[in-house]
Amino acid sequence: MNGFTSLFYFIVLIISIMIHEVAHGLIAEQEGDPTARLLGRITLNPLKHIDWIGSVLLPLVLILSGTNLLIGWAKPVPYNPNLLQRGKKSIALVASAGIIANIIIAVFFGLVIRFGVLFKFANPALVTICTIIVLINIVLAMFNAIPLAPLDGFNILSAILPQRFHKVIDFIEKFSLPILLLFVVFGWQFIAPLGIKLYTLITGLGL
Repeated sequence: MNGFTSLFYFIVLIISIMIHEVAHGLIAEQEGDPTARLLGRITLNPLKHIDWIGSVLLPLVLILSGTNLLIGWAKPVPYNPNLLQRGKKSIALVASAGIIANIIIAVFFGLVIRFGVLFKFANPALVTICTIIVLINIVLAMFNAIPLAPLDGFNILSAILPQRFHKVIDFIEKFSLPILLLFVVFGWQFIAPLGIKLYTLITGLGL
């Protein structure tokens, strides 16, 4: 991966993460909680969202290491669950918003590739640019959907499971970090092929 491509990967990742976080804030506001807007977090200004470890250091290390996994995180957009109008349903919607935003981005640029190839207006550069955007957003959506704290998947799971499963939620939350680290190191290789299949499904192209 040359320097320009690495820089583009990094920029796309940062923008995708910011959109992910803004989506949380927008849905929280829609559900009755204006906290994110009042704190100036419903913005694409990167300085409002950047976490120097998750948004800068980790992605750069992953890019330079040549790994197939490119992930990161921004400062979470805050929300007040007590202000949400529909309780756990609202919590689940807020948690899902970031994942859905990444899926929408992946589908949009994937369809640009599909129709660009079909109607012969997509040159190799456009396909490469859109491929990077699609893959990064597929990975972000899949990673954040993992039901381990502090990822969105855990918040969705804890919101939809009945109260009688609180011990399960407590157990997952307690051991999420070591499980997540083990998953990233040893388990992601088994999930990555799903991302490639999703890319092919959206774009009609193989990798």
